[in-house]
Amino acid sequence: MNTLSKTLRLLVFMPALLLTSTLMAASAYADVLQDIKPLQDRWAEVNYGTNEEQKEAAFAALLEQADAVVEANPDKAEALIWRGIIKSSYAGAKGGLGAMSLAEGSKTDLEAALQLDSQALQGSAYTSLGVLYYKVPGWPIGFGSDKTAKLMLEKALTINPQGIDPNYFYAEFLTQKRDYKAAMSYIDKAKQAGPRPQRETADTGRLQELAALEAKVVKKLKR
Repeated sequence: MNTLSKTLRLLVFMPALLLTSTLMAASAYADVLQDIKPLQDRWAEVNYGTNEEQKEAAFAALLEQADAVVEANPDKAEALIWRGIIKSSYAGAKGGLGAMSLAEGSKTDLEAALQLDSQALQGSAYTSLGVLYYKVPGWPIGFGSDKTAKLMLEKALTINPQGIDPNYFYAEFLTQKRDYKAAMSYIDKAKQAGPRPQRETADTGRLQELAALEAKVVKKLKR
């Protein structure tokens, strides 16, 4: 076979190979989204609809499910993000020094997710890391850092500037820093966020949190 014939065959083969790879990637992405959906749904139920006394046990059970999802999708950032979110929420429900290992585990998962795909779930790893950094105590107890929290949250906003979560959490961070005027601007942006498909429970709960935060900031601004 001459060189021209080989070249022509290669040119025909390459688009087919590219299409096959694209379809496989799309299928894998659809699979991980399907796998994390029960985690998202159950997290919202526990976070917004479970009594405080029952949350720790509920998040512990949900973490076992998340471990299975990550095991089935070890190279998918989306699975690691949701396990990180669940660990962080579990740490919040557990409280005290005993929660630090969960917070550390959440940080590890979220950082691993960033290495795989920093854009996954519209930059949610950055948002969740930012929350960890401003809620976890600083040295010598934990890894908390307002400077890093600000950096992470602002990075999340560059990826998803209209999202309810990055705007809400940045507003909460700014409220903690007593920058109430700036916080209100991000509260307004969060209120304008569109509904997330199949995340109705999470959206309802977040909007309730947003309303409570807004009331707090309005009160501070009137002083």
